[in-house]
Amino acid sequence: MALKEELEKQGNWLFKYRSVLPIGILFIGLIVFVQTNLKEVSSDCIVYYEFFCLLISAIGLAIRVYTVGHTPKNTSGRNTSEGQVADTLNTTGIYSIVRNPLYLGNFFMWLGPAMFTENLWFIVSFILFYWIYYERIIYAEEQFLERKFGEEYRTWASKVPVFIPNLGLFTRSELSFSIKKVLKKEKNGLFAMFLIFMLFDLTGEWIKDHSHYNYLFVVGTVLTMITYLVLKIMKMQTTYLENNR
Repeated sequence: MALKEELEKQGNWLFKYRSVLPIGILFIGLIVFVQTNLKEVSSDCIVYYEFFCLLISAIGLAIRVYTVGHTPKNTSGRNTSEGQVADTLNTTGIYSIVRNPLYLGNFFMWLGPAMFTENLWFIVSFILFYWIYYERIIYAEEQFLERKFGEEYRTWASKVPVFIPNLGLFTRSELSFSIKKVLKKEKNGLFAMFLIFMLFDLTGEWIKDHSHYNYLFVVGTVLTMITYLVLKIMKMQTTYLENNR
């Protein structure tokens, strides 16, 4: 099998399980976090660092929210079982400055917990893993898009960067922002973000036999869990969150 075919095959497999595999990295991060807390003594500045890590993840979620809110149906979704799906090619809005805004958002969302471990080697390892992991997914997606959209895709890809945004290229989105689509698609990510930080924080406090809990994480987890459950019920029992795109 040619290398490009092998890379595409790997990318399609990773794409299919991209919502599951990072959990393994999160588990490793938790182990590293435990080891770090067993060796080090807390400082008075740690709470500010915790807020900074949460802010990094929140930036990633904001990128996802902006992206999903301006995209049409059957593009930029969390589809996994269907494989690659793209009814149209997104080239305006955030897609006019970067080709993979959702993966850029994912990077910051996962970077926050990685930084929370306070272990430089793990943070660097995470960045390298993310690069290799998503490089293959992006390669497979771009092969799919090029075959489907041809010259239209090649023209867009020739001027828009893969991962690092070029703000000077920004073109306003052709679609209005859909809050319903965001609520439907991103409720999981919002709840998971606070839940992960709360679990890390509670674990650290338990190890040190402290009770200096970060109540922002606790309250945030409770509120986003309630929001998630309400939206989940609305999705199952009503058509309020459905839209035409």
